[in-house]
Amino acid sequence: MKKIIKVGMFSLFISIISTSLTGVHKLVLGAENPEKQSYNTTMKRDLLCLMMAYPEYINNIEKGKDDKVYVVMKSGKHILYDDKRQKGFNEKLNNADLQDMLEQIYPLSNNGKLMPENFDPGRIRTYPLFKEVYGNSKQQVEKNLASVRAGYGYSSFNRNNKAAEALQLAMKEIISITQRSNGIYNYVFPTMGTFNYRLISGTNQLSVHSFGIAIDFSTSKWDYWKWANREQGQKRLDCYPKEIVEIMEKHNFIWGGKWGHFDIMHYEYRPELILKAKYFSNEPSGDKPWHDGVSCSDSNIKEYIQLIDKVIKDSE
Repeated sequence: MKKIIKVGMFSLFISIISTSLTGVHKLVLGAENPEKQSYNTTMKRDLLCLMMAYPEYINNIEKGKDDKVYVVMKSGKHILYDDKRQKGFNEKLNNADLQDMLEQIYPLSNNGKLMPENFDPGRIRTYPLFKEVYGNSKQQVEKNLASVRAGYGYSSFNRNNKAAEALQLAMKEIISITQRSNGIYNYVFPTMGTFNYRLISGTNQLSVHSFGIAIDFSTSKWDYWKWANREQGQKRLDCYPKEIVEIMEKHNFIWGGKWGHFDIMHYEYRPELILKAKYFSNEPSGDKPWHDGVSCSDSNIKEYIQLIDKVIKDSE
């Protein structure tokens, strides 16, 4: 009789434990996966920045049959957000998806020191996006060029996506401050070039100058990581006028002086990176929405957010 009672109690104990563990298991499975939530938040923010940066060229966001997310361009071309592959730095330079391009957040403020060697926000570029927006060939890009007043001369810059307009506004402000300071003038003029359809030296990738969305200001032998060591590059940074950088960033240009592979004379029009730096440098806090900080009073932005939430559901 005692054995029967013991067996019965043991079975009851096992049953209670089993039920408890099953409940815990379901609770864990039903709980929000922090990594998945963080990934989805970053993806949503990246997509919003792209839609705000290229409003005339991005028509839609879609999830494909492969369960991957695509940006749909005005032409109908689908550009993959994330191929889900682990890549080294050089592979990202050569074969970047949109997630790779936006992964490193451009610093709108820093301590004036050279960045770590492979911290190069902007050097990793998704070329299918640029080709859709600025031109798919040398001939197409050339048709999109406009003349922009730069000091005493003119430079060719791509008019698409308001790039030439942004450069014109920036140059107007820069010329104004150079009139008050000859020292600043010498860091800008003479400019060293804008549109130049060519490959990046030592690579098979097009230079961003090929799309007519980059400008090199007056150069020094210490401006470029292949010409100077890091100590020399730091000395150049130490004396470089911050007013120039602030004006260019205000008009959606990033600066090569904020790359570990420094290119201090170089600026390129990258509104998506400036937008991400401005609004999404930090994780959202508390119960605030993923798009916290971006004004939803603009009807277009509100539509973008609704579309992104519809396509990307955190529960999936």
